[in-house]
Amino acid sequence: MNILFDLFLTFAKIGLFTFGGGYAMIALIENSCVEKKQWITHDEMMNVTVIAESTPGPIAINCATFVGYKQKGLAGAAAATVGMVLPSFCIIFFISMFLDNFLEIAWIAHAFMGIRLAVGILILDAAIKMIRKMQKKAVPLAIMCCAFIAMLLIDLFALRVSSIALMLIAAVISLSIFLMKRNAGKEGAA
Repeated sequence: MNILFDLFLTFAKIGLFTFGGGYAMIALIENSCVEKKQWITHDEMMNVTVIAESTPGPIAINCATFVGYKQKGLAGAAAATVGMVLPSFCIIFFISMFLDNFLEIAWIAHAFMGIRLAVGILILDAAIKMIRKMQKKAVPLAIMCCAFIAMLLIDLFALRVSSIALMLIAAVISLSIFLMKRNAGKEGAA
């Protein structure tokens, strides 16, 4: 099968059958691209998730673009990105054209309540898979636990903390640890 068409079709399926945004799609992207197609490794998936989260744009689209680019350059990136975006665009376009009060329809409102639960489960599934496959070293585990506790406290106390500030703090901490390890290695070699 033509790789460009395969990229388009794979990401179109993910985009068509996943509700809840990019975080809900991570589990499906990993299943398709890492386990089934083996287009990228698990470590690359973890790295692209982190990079996609910290760059502008939706996380799922950034992941699709990376996988497509890795497989077939710019043409692959375009095919995967269009495949990810096109189903959602068509669905929203159709809804806006024909259904003015879409969420006021009782059975649709109830369906979306169930979808919210499924989205939460998909996000939790992606997080559990990443944690299981993460290297079990003290520093990454400590950073993960601190980030989890900080996010939980921010949510419980309804604090207004910018996600950009949290990412910058995490970047400074990680960079500081890297520099301390590098300096310790240089002093040990000298």
